[in-house]
Amino acid sequence: MKILGIDGSGLVASVAVVEDDNLIGEYTTGYKKTHSQTLLPMLDELGKMIELDLNTIDAIAVAAGPGSFTGLRIASATAKGLGLALGCPIVSVPTVDALAFNLWGQSGVICPIMDARRGQVYTGLYSFDQDGQFNTLHSQCAVDFHVIAEKINELQMPVTFIGDGVPVFKEEIPNLIKVPFRFAPAHLNRQHAASVATLGQIYYQNGECEPAADHRPDYLRLSQAERERMEKEGKA
Repeated sequence: MKILGIDGSGLVASVAVVEDDNLIGEYTTGYKKTHSQTLLPMLDELGKMIELDLNTIDAIAVAAGPGSFTGLRIASATAKGLGLALGCPIVSVPTVDALAFNLWGQSGVICPIMDARRGQVYTGLYSFDQDGQFNTLHSQCAVDFHVIAEKINELQMPVTFIGDGVPVFKEEIPNLIKVPFRFAPAHLNRQHAASVATLGQIYYQNGECEPAADHRPDYLRLSQAERERMEKEGKA
């Protein structure tokens, strides 16, 4: 089984191909370019390097949200376009789940935090059992950082933080977190399409996929423009 993974949900752009239990190739960059400039050229370059025939792809896994609204739209449009052209189904992988999956086998609790602005984070709580089973302790959500800090303290387990929200809240964490904590290292603390593809393969095998025509990003909350419009209309 060959899965193409795409992630444009955060600051980095990433594409990867996983075949069965092997990572065939991954291209990830966090340089100052928009995902519209990078994703397709990265996929083209990766394809050349691993001699990829796109027609051999069984499914396309995409980090479907939450995250950057623009990045999600670009990544989802890329996945959808490829899916329609190739006749491949799409596997929508929750962004926060895939980010936590970077730390496969980590002990304790894993808490991804993505900066959602306005004092909020996109987050969730995860763990791995002794057999490597990936467990969701608290599904991905958009909340005030203090809320997720309280849930972490209630679990009374060591926690590892990961994601682009770490620098934003790093000064607050020692004051709010009452359990041992640490931060993921640089090579693991951002999105990786390999994690998206690996989780996508698991979901695909469980029948959790959709026709490309039906795919939509999961923004998890309204965009700033939509919120401002509703405020003007007196609906917020």
